[in-house]
Amino acid sequence: MRARAQIALLPDGRRLHLHDGPIGLIVEAFGASGEINTAYRAAAERFITVLDELCAELSILRQPAGIGGPAVVGVIARRMVAAVLPHSERNFITPMAAVAGAVAEEILDSMTPVAAFSRAYVNNGGDIALHLAPGERFVVGMVERPDHPSFFGKVELHSTLPVRGIATSGWRGRSFSLGIADAVTVLADRAAMADAAATIIANAVDLPGHPSISRAPACDLAPDSDLGKRLVTRGVGDLTSDEIDAALDAGVVVAASLVYEGLIRSAALHLRGETRVVGVGVASGPSAAESKNSSRSLIHA
Repeated sequence: MRARAQIALLPDGRRLHLHDGPIGLIVEAFGASGEINTAYRAAAERFITVLDELCAELSILRQPAGIGGPAVVGVIARRMVAAVLPHSERNFITPMAAVAGAVAEEILDSMTPVAAFSRAYVNNGGDIALHLAPGERFVVGMVERPDHPSFFGKVELHSTLPVRGIATSGWRGRSFSLGIADAVTVLADRAAMADAAATIIANAVDLPGHPSISRAPACDLAPDSDLGKRLVTRGVGDLTSDEIDAALDAGVVVAASLVYEGLIRSAALHLRGETRVVGVGVASGPSAAESKNSSRSLIHA
């Protein structure tokens, strides 16, 4: 095992923390202790190869996606390309828009063939891959914004539903955004699909040219950003109720089209305390206290 990767159980003794460079995962499986230990060993063994695998093809993964583009070899890279390709004809998007979800998927997929457990999740900074055996469920809390601890809604996912991926994007998050959404949470069949779609919808929640919105070229903030000279949101000032509605409405149009095309199951768009829900399965409005006490199964996106 490389010294760079940090792998350890968290103090609660239930969750596994995997950290390597920019990647940080929380893994939790539910079931017999022996099965969980086997699953965690498999996750750790796969994890130590992930960063090098991605770095080997990073120059390609930072290029705009499109039919006929350069081929990638790695399993995770192929997941990323497959997730963003449906969006590439109408939007600028690179495979990096799906990296967090694709990594979460891969780690979960390393666990499921080798161990039997009832439920599991791999949370990569709010982009989550889920495993649910028949009859099982998870309750997922949606944060109001990535840098704020309160919840604006929750999702109860049953094994009978097709959703196995959740992702959140917004201008306050760890990645750059072209839009002004505080948070856009997407439910999809796979985590990489949710990750790519959350990026696209969050970009669409916007008021182009608004004087209260400050932006900067992505490359000025991170020289190696896949967004290059595109302007990313750095601050959002005062907005009227009508302006908030207009920005959210723009995002709803995009989200609704993705639901119609079968690329996502549902989405919740949040800006300045206002929420729009597209699709089914999202309940908005629980307080932080209600979410924290609702179930031990609560995870957050």
